[in-house]
Amino acid sequence: MPANPESPVSSPLPARQSEFSFRVGKRLSESCSPSASQIAANGGEFLGRTGTISTPHGEIQTPAFIAVGTKATVKAVLPESIAGLGAQAVLANAYHLYLQPGADILDEAGGLGAFMNWPGPTFTDSGGFQVMSLGSGFKKVIDMKSVDQSGPDDAVAPGKERLAHVDEEGVWFKSHLNGDRHRFSPEISMNVQHQLGADIMFAFDELTTLQNSRGYQEESLERTRRWAERCITEHFRLTSERTGKPYQALFGVLQGAQYEDLRRKASRDLGAMNFDGFGIGGALEKENLGTIVRWCNEELPENKPRHLLGISEPDDIFTAIENGADTFDCVSPTRVARNSAFYHLTGRYNLSGAKYKRDFGPLQEGCDCYACLNYSRAYIHHLFKAKEMVSATLISIHNERFVVKMVDDARLAIEAGTFFDFKAETLGRYYS
Repeated sequence: MPANPESPVSSPLPARQSEFSFRVGKRLSESCSPSASQIAANGGEFLGRTGTISTPHGEIQTPAFIAVGTKATVKAVLPESIAGLGAQAVLANAYHLYLQPGADILDEAGGLGAFMNWPGPTFTDSGGFQVMSLGSGFKKVIDMKSVDQSGPDDAVAPGKERLAHVDEEGVWFKSHLNGDRHRFSPEISMNVQHQLGADIMFAFDELTTLQNSRGYQEESLERTRRWAERCITEHFRLTSERTGKPYQALFGVLQGAQYEDLRRKASRDLGAMNFDGFGIGGALEKENLGTIVRWCNEELPENKPRHLLGISEPDDIFTAIENGADTFDCVSPTRVARNSAFYHLTGRYNLSGAKYKRDFGPLQEGCDCYACLNYSRAYIHHLFKAKEMVSATLISIHNERFVVKMVDDARLAIEAGTFFDFKAETLGRYYS
């Protein structure tokens, strides 16, 4: 639906939006004075910065890594442990919580934070990624590495049935749990996320991949823009109706795949809308991640936070930070932990290897996490081999702490003017 002068899309900020704010701190370009050769190698100016996001449940110092608690839990880790390892916020998934236990349950419990006993800031995504990825039979991962547009735009994984179907009003999809048919639209996503009660939520968008044709990317981008307008309208309606509830910030989601003109158009279109912040989503080729993030952030308003969805590898994190991402999330730290992989200053290692059977040192010397302070590699190796669930708990605690601390140290390095030295040292050691 098109915006009109009276709609919330273009109207003055409602008073309650002041319950959420973002303040820019130090700018990387000023504190670290990058050289002309560094700027040229980056492809453009460095847009990284520190900042402070203020929510009804506390502040987030940025850049920050947001721990993923998909189903109102960071897998295998107690919320108290997440707080202890230094995470500032948790992100849950609207699609999964809508299916089980139901958004109304969380609403009755007092919202996501109260339901999972997490006192700090919370995020929920719109469910768009899961509707599309699970609906295409690709489970949790869609190929974001290769550009191959030879197939149909509605491709599905081999041997799978398409469970999601997009139209102008929204998406019909079948539950991956039991096959029941459901409907998501911008309005339904907003209703679900308001019931979930997170401090920050994302507008409903259509996920595209690197395999979609240019024509479909253009069509989808325009549909996501129209859905963004509808999300804002419904968000402000619900905000005015649900009196007594803390204000929930709404972030628009930028699509456009690998195309510069589409990414910039999405950023200008949504940047002009009354969003509280923005999520950079969709298909991101790893080798072009920094360039795409920079395209978006060159167009977005500087006084609003930017969240990069689904990033956790060290090189990607530094690239995202220096090109202007303020927060990001990823399931990888706990996912790899369940397969016995742990992060270390010198790389990622698999604890199931026989060499760890008599290794009585911590996962990483000098690490201040609970697992490293109390348990040895040999013990956790034994737990994994014995198929004891606590092995995943201990490795997950360490992996989350590793990423959280790395991002915290990057933030401190921006403020101290040592970011580029810190990046070179950290990545040189990790990928050696």
